[in-house]
Amino acid sequence: LPQHLAALAAAAQEEAWQSRQQLQAQQQEVVRLQEQLSRARQDGERWASALQRAQREALEREATRGAEQARQQELIRDMKGRLLELLREKDALWQKTEGIDTPMPSPASRDVGLCSCCRKDFRLLSRRYNCRLCQGTVCHACSVDVGKQGRCCLLCYQQRHPQAT
Repeated sequence: LPQHLAALAAAAQEEAWQSRQQLQAQQQEVVRLQEQLSRARQDGERWASALQRAQREALEREATRGAEQARQQELIRDMKGRLLELLREKDALWQKTEGIDTPMPSPASRDVGLCSCCRKDFRLLSRRYNCRLCQGTVCHACSVDVGKQGRCCLLCYQQRHPQAT
């Protein structure tokens, strides 16, 4: 009997020792899991903070975009109003000038050293051109390039192309 009790006591001690080992292993596992949980919570807080910041920035961008869109719509409205004003002014000026006769181009000046329009001297750097329509001598500023036909004075060009003025 005493041997049996000793064997039972030894088995109980062995079982207690194994239980302690399991308990320590489980406690270490609990500590490790708590650390992971703590890190996960910190990560979650960081992500939540980043999400809130991103949402705030998105709302600010949306507000800025809305304000910019409102400014652009106001600008478009103002430009349309200004365009209507300019069209009315153009129509009024057109009606005022409708009856005015266009002057005839001035005959070619006898003085070939001066522009027939602005009376500027022709020098080394100021080139002279002959108008292909009235044959007047004009400077570069007072002439218009009409392509393959050459150049003509502003007055002749305006008479031939009234829509260009």
